[in-house]
Amino acid sequence: MFSHIMIGTNDLDKAKAFYDNLLGTLEVRPARVDGHRIFYITKTGVFSVTKPINGEAATCANGGTIGFAANSPEQVDKWHAAGIAAGGTPIENPPGIREGAGNKLYIAYLRDLDGNKICAMHRMA
Repeated sequence: MFSHIMIGTNDLDKAKAFYDNLLGTLEVRPARVDGHRIFYITKTGVFSVTKPINGEAATCANGGTIGFAANSPEQVDKWHAAGIAAGGTPIENPPGIREGAGNKLYIAYLRDLDGNKICAMHRMA
């Protein structure tokens, strides 16, 4: 459904260091830098971070969440620990199982360095 997701940052170097570390736990290669943007390109889509082209400050979405797919609960835990170690803020409940509407998920939430709400999720059998 989606070709890419792009979020804003006020410090591209810090954002690259944060997401290189965080997404590395999900087996994503370090970002490719393109001027004022960075790109993480995978078989399933593109995640990118940019300095706003209008020159104004980047702000996070109120009510928005960006979810990254994980292969296992252990990978979610590594993602969460790496995010905290890189300066992310843990939010909501600790990493763990969430159930609802016939789904069983292992999920963890963080705020990145610019306040964006992100999560890693593994769909359990």
